[in-house]
Amino acid sequence: MPASPSTARAINDRLALRLLQREGPLTAGQLKELTGLSRPTVADLVERLAASGLIEVVGESGAQRRGPNAKLYGIVAGRARLAALDVRTEGVSVVVSDLLGKVLAEASVPIGDDTGTGPAVEQAVTLVERVAKEATVLAAPPREPVPDWGRLHTVGIGVPGLIDPAGGELRDSSGLPEWHRRLVAALQERFPDARVSVENETNLAALAEMRDGAARDRDTFVLLWLGMGIGAAVVLDGRLRRGASGGTGEIGFLPVPGTTGLPSATDCEGGFHSLAAAGAVAALAAEHGLTASAGAGSEYAAEVVREAVRLTAVGGAPGAPAGRFLDALADRVVLGAAAVASVLDPGCLVLAGEVGRAGGEVLAERVQTRLARMSPLPTEVRATSLGGGAVLRGALLTARDRAQEELFAPAER
Repeated sequence: MPASPSTARAINDRLALRLLQREGPLTAGQLKELTGLSRPTVADLVERLAASGLIEVVGESGAQRRGPNAKLYGIVAGRARLAALDVRTEGVSVVVSDLLGKVLAEASVPIGDDTGTGPAVEQAVTLVERVAKEATVLAAPPREPVPDWGRLHTVGIGVPGLIDPAGGELRDSSGLPEWHRRLVAALQERFPDARVSVENETNLAALAEMRDGAARDRDTFVLLWLGMGIGAAVVLDGRLRRGASGGTGEIGFLPVPGTTGLPSATDCEGGFHSLAAAGAVAALAAEHGLTASAGAGSEYAAEVVREAVRLTAVGGAPGAPAGRFLDALADRVVLGAAAVASVLDPGCLVLAGEVGRAGGEVLAERVQTRLARMSPLPTEVRATSLGGGAVLRGALLTARDRAQEELFAPAER
């Protein structure tokens, strides 16, 4: 049965909006060419989308032609402001962007272990308010009143820990500070009009790598997070997989050889975590006589790995401590990588997290060499290409997608 006129208009409007989102500003002629729609149909949808405040004239094409240049239409980026948070045990980072994802302001604040739950939550929420206000002032047109800075359309939050796939809440965990769970409710209370959502940090990093990073050419891959804790994010056929309880990728609990015991339902000590998490990496480095001059926890472990990579790059002998340390680290990492490859056959592993990022291509190449000897399934091992901003980038992408989905919906009616 053919679509009704209203349904056809909605489909055409959504198609045009997605093209403008992906390609940037376009002329009506370019929209006609890309959509295959008739000139009158494109003219109607442009008028309709402009009247609804979704698109606006942002310039002229500049093409060599008779008569006036064609108008360029783009999505109204200021239609909504978005916030993304990367919540760690030691602090919070925040970015605020426009509807197209352009970062307008960003900041971070450390939160010490001795900070109480209430003060920690207040520090984090106050940071979001401050960054949102700064973004609004910067984005306001000259000589115009600054709009209400307290209005955020969508807030995306990345956290360590499990997310309940049914309700989307952060599940209780003894390994996380209480202020993590309180923060979501506090943000919703402080920004009552905002759509607030929370997602596991490793999953967000994987989404960012798939859209903008090392896995741009892959629709099936696994991101292996090497940091204070160990985790994995699984993307199959372009979709993030969470599992029945939200626990897909809890690879820190994986039993592996080389540990002194076995993990339990409440403690990952004895599992892969005991070999490849930040504390174990720092201890392994010390065994090889390597230390870092600064940092703590995962940052200390990352600095040791970074220094080892530097030493090998400046011509360190193959049997030098730095090289032996990186070989030993790869021997450990490949145990988890081989298990992932054998069960999922993803074809690609991305090493991320503080330690994975510090090891870069040097560690990735070592892991891939060992993996090729252990698994018959061809698996490429890549280093993250997004640096330390992968979680924030993933949170911002999910916030942008959610906001656009809602704001573009009127064009479907």
